[in-house]
Amino acid sequence: MQGMGEALSLALQMVWSGDADLLEIVLLSLRVSLSATLVALLIGLPLGALVAISRFRGRNLVLIVMNALMGLPPVVVGLVVYLHFSRSGPLGFLGLLYTPTAMIVAQTILIAPIVAALSRQVLEDLHAEYAEQFRSLGLSKVQSVQALLWDARYSLLTVGLAGFGRAVAEVGAVIIVGGNIDHLTRVMTTAIALETSKGDLSFALALGIILLVIALGVNAAVQSVRMSAARMSYV
Repeated sequence: MQGMGEALSLALQMVWSGDADLLEIVLLSLRVSLSATLVALLIGLPLGALVAISRFRGRNLVLIVMNALMGLPPVVVGLVVYLHFSRSGPLGFLGLLYTPTAMIVAQTILIAPIVAALSRQVLEDLHAEYAEQFRSLGLSKVQSVQALLWDARYSLLTVGLAGFGRAVAEVGAVIIVGGNIDHLTRVMTTAIALETSKGDLSFALALGIILLVIALGVNAAVQSVRMSAARMSYV
């Protein structure tokens, strides 16, 4: 077991020197989380927009379910995906269990409801301002959705960044469906858990430093986008 000072010093050296194993894990983490975020945006944004502009029986129930799904337990999502992709599962023939693709699917399921719920709130507020104008122009629902998505693009970018931040910090689901296999499915969060249990604190700290920098970068990007959107609204 390393001392705290020694572990931190070695961790900083690994980060500064660009340790090969460290970079491999970081790049896989980014690839998985960015892919899941993109897919979640493709699913969640149109869904959130349609719910935002539509009025139908049971809408309140849909909103309750959307908001509830934002708190999906990661281990439960991981278990459900595992059962579907296992050899005895309905999708077992695809051979996706313990691959980055399975991890992307799990992360997508986790963050798509977040994207849908947050974008629904943003777009519903915006639609309240534009509804009369849309009716006067005779826009269809699809055209209204397209207009809202474009006009709210800066706010929706923050939604996407929030989804990415949630994905890159995920551990429960990805360790179940990915298996934390070295050089194949080992990402930052699962590697931190493993290296800490092994007593290799320097490697775990190095990954933790990078993960913290990414989290700070995402938050800085969200704040920057919000400030840019605020300035644009005054122009």
